[in-house]
Amino acid sequence: MSQIEFDIEGQVFVADLLEDEAPRSVEALREFLPLESELMHVRWSGHATWINIDEVSLPDIPRENHTVYPSRGDILLYPGYRNEQEILVPCGPTCFKSPAGELAGNHVARLDASREELDELEEETLQHGVKDIVVRER
Repeated sequence: MSQIEFDIEGQVFVADLLEDEAPRSVEALREFLPLESELMHVRWSGHATWINIDEVSLPDIPRENHTVYPSRGDILLYPGYRNEQEILVPCGPTCFKSPAGELAGNHVARLDASREELDELEEETLQHGVKDIVVRER
């Protein structure tokens, strides 16, 4: 199984790519990696963080393996159907939303992180702001 890494200021998390469930989304993700950006707390979606990828030129990506209610650690790629493009990293109870309403993102990977690690990550971005992040293939 192919994997990607989320290096958040030296703390590295690994995620298994869901190539069979979201093949076109995973392919599009691979095309713009490595990605150096900022991880920030969500405004509308609950207990989650996100990476803005509006500057990335994505191909047309269909809805595949999409969800509005991701589980903790389910990495979503949102190609910007109704809102800005992003990668969502749920850390707890999440309903993927924007000012435009509920959004369905393509579930592309599953992060190998404990509940405690994700709780801490979400709390740090909420209390202290953005964190530097690098996302790359392993």
